[in-house]
Amino acid sequence: MSDFFSSERFVRFTEKTIYKLLGGFADSLNDGPSFINASEYDNRFFFEGSKKFRKSPAKNAKWKLGYAIVDLTPYDFSDKDYYLGGYLTPDNGFNNRIQKIIDKMQCRIIALDDNSGNGTSFFGTIDCIGTGNADIKVIRRRFLDLMKYKHPDAKISTVNIFSTHAHSCVDTQGLWTDTLSKVLHNKKKNKKGKGTYLSGADSEFMYALSSKIAEGLVKAYENMTPGIMTLASKDIGNDYFNNKNRKSATSLVTKITRLMFTPDDRDAVPTIIATMGAHPDVAGLPTSDGHGTGRDLCGEYIYYMGETINKAGYNFMFFNGAICAIYMSCGASDDGVDLAQRYEKSIRFGRELGRITLSLTKTEEEIRNDPILYNEDEIENDKRNAEKNSAHYSLWCENWKPVKEKTVKPILNIRIKEVKLSVTNPLIQIVGKLNLVSYKVLREKDGTYSIITEIGFIEFGKELSVVMVPGEFCADLLTGGDSLKAEGSFNKFAFPYPPLTEIFERDLIAFGLANDAIGYIVPDNDYVLGEFGNHYHELIGLGINGGSTIIKAFIEMKNELEV
Repeated sequence: MSDFFSSERFVRFTEKTIYKLLGGFADSLNDGPSFINASEYDNRFFFEGSKKFRKSPAKNAKWKLGYAIVDLTPYDFSDKDYYLGGYLTPDNGFNNRIQKIIDKMQCRIIALDDNSGNGTSFFGTIDCIGTGNADIKVIRRRFLDLMKYKHPDAKISTVNIFSTHAHSCVDTQGLWTDTLSKVLHNKKKNKKGKGTYLSGADSEFMYALSSKIAEGLVKAYENMTPGIMTLASKDIGNDYFNNKNRKSATSLVTKITRLMFTPDDRDAVPTIIATMGAHPDVAGLPTSDGHGTGRDLCGEYIYYMGETINKAGYNFMFFNGAICAIYMSCGASDDGVDLAQRYEKSIRFGRELGRITLSLTKTEEEIRNDPILYNEDEIENDKRNAEKNSAHYSLWCENWKPVKEKTVKPILNIRIKEVKLSVTNPLIQIVGKLNLVSYKVLREKDGTYSIITEIGFIEFGKELSVVMVPGEFCADLLTGGDSLKAEGSFNKFAFPYPPLTEIFERDLIAFGLANDAIGYIVPDNDYVLGEFGNHYHELIGLGINGGSTIIKAFIEMKNELEV
């Protein structure tokens, strides 16, 4: 019987049923308040960067970087209901209202300039499940208003807002905020065709968030100081990453990449910019064993990476990578140690990754002589705890091999492009029509729906190239993998485009959930709505053509660049 439920016949039947039932329900709904005619789309507050990419530094080129960090934690949670974005399941009684604050929800910001005259680019990363492009444009608008008042002569190249995809911070999209009540209320308003819909995310919180981040962007600009940039990258192996639920996608990016900015002023604080790809979803997961309530606010492993790096005397900036189906694997950092709560896994994982990030260029001897990186009392205690549980203790720095660091030339090339994506997933159409999330949905002349999102390409010097993708990107689309091949995909035909590393003819890393949060982006040939074990991602994506549309847009972007 189990073979039948996993058979292609059953999957196709399920997919057809989903399209029929959900599609019928979607068709029965009126368009929501965020729907507009495609001809009415206004791309104000979109920054395109530059088509012209420099091959060498400008005459007076010099890196300048400014840093700021913003606290977004709702400390009035005991007086007002806030909801975590990430999980709503029977294990938390379908109640994800915040009851406890573990650490902080933050936005980390850098302002970066190469002194070429192209202007300053801004990067802000929010600890949250995702931030839609419409809300990002609000942040940009408020930031520009402040800059016109405080720094009217400033030249701005781009403003980029990312999400860490933390599953245990305040819901910034709306899908997890008082969901059932909102669905019932908005369904009535939709049927009547009049009345005020409840907003997706908490409007007061989102207003405060946009205000604080806009002020933080200005502060980062004001904190800019000259210095040098270096790059180090190390493959840390499979132990820290887990492809949990998309076995057809075989690419696994297991590198930590670190940009380090060292100010010329020795009294100024240096900044570490780190990136890797793994879902920060452990603390927010409710469990039936009581170890995870699904109601505790936590910045997940990223907060504790930052805490460790801060202790070593650095500012911390983080970008998540190509994280479709890729989760944090805690085995190597847990080591059989007794943990009372799930968020303790995030603490251990984050601190270990923080130590690894700090140690990329260090020898094992240097690591063992640094009390921040190697705490003997903590290690001995963990060993005893693991032995008590008959578990193996693994020391992260054992047999450690350092990597070489490279100086990054002061060249910041950045290009952003708008992309129109069709919304063919009936579940996402329902979410939009009931105003559960903050998307601007375009109504096309033929009755179909689409949205406008953004992609980007960055060169940090000629030493590091980055693609910016607007959701949870399948790593096969980045570096290649079995799901792009006919024999490796569910639909048994080949993906029509090569992976991005072949398109750009170089090594690449991805900054995910960049300037939008459109859900999962997977290859068209491996897209199926009826198989929830290894293809549940399709339920939380815009539709079947997402992967090819994004890759085609990158090809167009590459051809437009003037190098």
